[in-house]
Amino acid sequence: MTNILIAEDDNDIRELIVLTLRFHGFTVDSAEDGQAAVEKAQNNPHYDVILMDVRMPRMTGYQACRALKENEQTKNIPVIFLSAKGQEQEIQTGIEAGASDYILKPFAPDDLVKTIQRVLNK
Repeated sequence: MTNILIAEDDNDIRELIVLTLRFHGFTVDSAEDGQAAVEKAQNNPHYDVILMDVRMPRMTGYQACRALKENEQTKNIPVIFLSAKGQEQEIQTGIEAGASDYILKPFAPDDLVKTIQRVLNK
């Protein structure tokens, strides 16, 4: 079973993603911001992939990704950014922070699942 952590500050979007991924057979946990995601991942480094919004309170997705990549327990967990910001510089910043992929919102549920599967099969 694939374990996924979602960090998204918008409750409606977070719940929609959780329901979508559970429907596709994934085990899903969620966090309301980047700091909560880092804490959950460090306390339970069993996640196979982390989906992370870019713009969140307390700690942005970029900051959270960097923190995860600097930690020995979480550095190998792939991070996929989810963002409405699709400018090339935003995407480049995400990749430089250590992300494996970058998905633009809005996205189709099937595209999200395919991206997760592709990242896990690398």
